[in-house]
Amino acid sequence: MKVVLASGNSGKLAELAAMLAAVDMDLVSQSELGIEGAAEDALTFVENAIAKARHVCKAVQLPALADDSGLVVPCLEGRPGIRSARYAGEGASDAENNARLMTDLAEYSLPSAHFYCALVYLRHAADPAPLIATGSWHGQIVADARGAFGFGYDPHFLVPGLNRTAAEMAPEEKNRLSHRGQASAQLLHMLRQRP
Repeated sequence: MKVVLASGNSGKLAELAAMLAAVDMDLVSQSELGIEGAAEDALTFVENAIAKARHVCKAVQLPALADDSGLVVPCLEGRPGIRSARYAGEGASDAENNARLMTDLAEYSLPSAHFYCALVYLRHAADPAPLIATGSWHGQIVADARGAFGFGYDPHFLVPGLNRTAAEMAPEEKNRLSHRGQASAQLLHMLRQRP
């Protein structure tokens, strides 16, 4: 079954395709179908994910999967939060977002943080019962980037007990532990239960 991922992020597409491989789902990105991104102006990850999934469903009349996720840093009052991909401004690169985060955290040493993910699956734009799965991955922020895997804030996200950043973990290991991995496992369970 073809399902459209409401994202043009190739890193998210690769991760989610691997994590959801156990179900019959041919996941394609919205950019492959020429769909512009939806406005992300809600106050929560869940609301943004619903809006993105609904936008895609309306555009192509296919089921949609939306991921809205980001880094939440309590000492920054939850920032970058829902603006994680745009923390340094619209169209900012991962390097620019990470530089802004390091500037904002200059006075802190190993601040706590967590990644949060909301996954929403809609069968159609008017689906009254969307599947909603969430996950959180707690850790700390390190000033020096480490690792060559992952994307986004992964090089600065230190995983508790492992003394490695998310970017130092092989993709399979990260997928088992991460916020997106947790949400994907929940979603897989829900998809298998739904008739």
